[in-house]
Order: sequence, then structure tokens, then C-alpha cells
Amino acid sequence: MGNSFKTYLKHTYKDFNFRSVNPPLVRTSTMVFKSMNDLRKLQKKNKKNPRGGYFEYGRQGTSTTHELEKILTNLEEAHYTFLTPTGFGAVFLSLFSILRPGDEIILADPIYSPTRLLSENYLKEFDIEAKFYDPNNLNTIKTKLTKKTKLIYVENPGSNTFEFQDLGSILKIAKKYKIYTAIDNTWGTPYFIKPIKLGFDMSIVSATKYYSGHSDVMGGSLAVSKRIFKKVMEAQNMTGLRLSPDDAYLIMRGIRTLDVRLDKHQENANIVAKFLSKKKNIKVLYPIVKGSKNFKLWKKYYSGSSGLMGIKIKAKNKKFVDKFVNSLSLFGHGYSWGGFESLALHQEIREQGNRKFLNLNKNEYIVRLHIGLEDPVDLINDINKSLKYIK
Repeated sequence: MGNSFKTYLKHTYKDFNFRSVNPPLVRTSTMVFKSMNDLRKLQKKNKKNPRGGYFEYGRQGTSTTHELEKILTNLEEAHYTFLTPTGFGAVFLSLFSILRPGDEIILADPIYSPTRLLSENYLKEFDIEAKFYDPNNLNTIKTKLTKKTKLIYVENPGSNTFEFQDLGSILKIAKKYKIYTAIDNTWGTPYFIKPIKLGFDMSIVSATKYYSGHSDVMGGSLAVSKRIFKKVMEAQNMTGLRLSPDDAYLIMRGIRTLDVRLDKHQENANIVAKFLSKKKNIKVLYPIVKGSKNFKLWKKYYSGSSGLMGIKIKAKNKKFVDKFVNSLSLFGHGYSWGGFESLALHQEIREQGNRKFLNLNKNEYIVRLHIGLEDPVDLINDINKSLKYIK
């Protein structure tokens, strides 16, 4: 990449022919050639260098999507980055690239609920077994390993409950048994951690979130290592999972300010987390408690933290938690996160997986907060006035 991460984001593209700091938006389904000979020459080039951006048909992408692929490959320090229409499309592509009937996959138990649904229910119909490990006890990976295990799938931190895992230990297990690895890195993005550089084969980011940053586009990225590139390329060609050039353009527009926004999300989230940590009946699920296991594992692998956190609330019943969430005026109530705005959701039990180790007692409830780019003093005042509803 040469320059620092921050500088590179501002200089990802320069067109000295047309003097444009932004790449052109190229929409097309058909590429035309002067002759069949020209078409065959390009096909040979594409076969020799499939990362070169030689397109013969619109499903392969356009120069716009190719620019975004190059940018993200540099940010991830990966061999290549594939683009998908949604973040979950990247999850699906990672699994579809590796797993075949008769195989097994081991996943972190606190994963994104659609990922659980896909792996636990739908894969079963194709004779693929999903097993789940305890993120607080990585020995549970070893106990579930068999000769059929093809992939270890990590989400870090854990979805909604924010457990941080010892990623190096997971990679050691995978290397020893020659198993592929994937990680959902939407929370940290390559700004805070580079999973491919660490040793993972696949790094998933929902571009809908921080890459875009403006809550106006959906997309996903799957950065890969060299050893798995061919498998993912063949799977993407087969499935047709491609990002549109319009969406790629919007994501490129947002990614120029990724560092500035994430720095501010982190600053605001730390201020809010420290405020909440002083409130009784609330436990903050965010790496702010120095000396805690979560803090140490976060610090070991990450250079920073994003704006998404959980809070565990003690309340008499669910209706008081809903009152708290509903009374927040600066927090929207909706899915997704990673945009400029703050969000709050009371997470139902179905979102928490099957974790026996969740330690969620009868009168405890989880609320997920995304801390946006507003003035943190205003956010704290909004939360403070709503805390009176928790009884």
C-alpha cells in the first residue's frame, strides 16, 4: 500500500486523462469487441490473470467494481477481494466456496442470526453438518473436529454479546489440522484489524455498514488469501453474486472517510460506554474494562474499536426494557448499523443463539446500541432521561 492507511484512502484513484478524483460510473451488461480474435485475446488474458479486470461480460463486473476490488484488496492486504450485493452475500459465498455434501463446519456460537439459520438449518438439507463452539473456551473447537471438518467460521466480537476471542489460537488449530478459516470482520474492518495478514483465509465485511457509512447502499466484500482464491472465484462465477457498479461507486465515495468516521465512532462509543458503566443494573458489553479477558483479547489483535456495543440490563420484565428503548429520541429503532446515525434495538432471545454459557438470567435483557456521529453529550442526555423507565 505504500502510504499510511489514512493517506491511501484519500488517494485511492486519480485519472490524469480526465483530471477526475473519482472513478467513472460504468454501467453495462455487454462488452463489445472489434472481432472474435480480440475477444479471444482478452479471454486468454483473463485466464492468465483473473485479477486483472479483463471483462468480457457484465456479470464479471465493470471498471467501476474493479476499482473498488483493488482498493479493498490493498486495505485488507489480501490476495484479492470479491464483491457481493449484500454483506450476507459474502457470508454465503464464503461457505459455498468450501463446503460440499458430507462436510462439516465449526462456527462461533455468537454469530449473526442469518448466518446461524443458513449453517444450522439450510446446510443440513445438503448433508452438511454445522457445529458450534464456545468463544470463551476454544477447546470446544478441538472436541468438535473430525476428518470431515472443512471450515472454521469466526465472528469477532460475538454478535450482540461481544465476546472477543483469541484469534491466534484458533488459527493454530486450523493450521494444525489443515482447515480453512473465515472471519466476519464487519465490526473492526481492516482499519482496526487485518485478518488475512493475521492468517485467515477469508475476511468478510458488510460494506453496507462502515464502508458506506451513509446508510444508503448495500454490499459485501470477501477478501481472500492466495490459497483459497481459485475456489472462491469459481464459486462466484457459478452463483453470479456481483455488486452493481452504482453500489460500488457509493461505497467508494463513503470509504474515503472510513478512518475519520471510525475514529469519531470510537471516541463517541467510549464516552457513552464509560457513562453507562457507572449505572447500576447495566453491564456494558464493550472493551473498556482494563484487565478483563475481553479487553486483553481486543487489545491483542485490534488497534481500535468501532461504535457498536451491547448493554445487559437488569429489569423486572421485558416491557420496561422496551420502554427504555422506545423513549430514546436520538436513537432510531431499526436493523443494520455502521451509518452516521445512532440506533438502539432490544435483542430478542432468538438473536442470541443457543448459548448455555450466555449467563443471561431471567431478569436480564440485551440491548444493542450503535453509537453514531452525533454530539456524545446529547446522546448521553438522551439515554439518561430514558433510564428512568428501567425498573
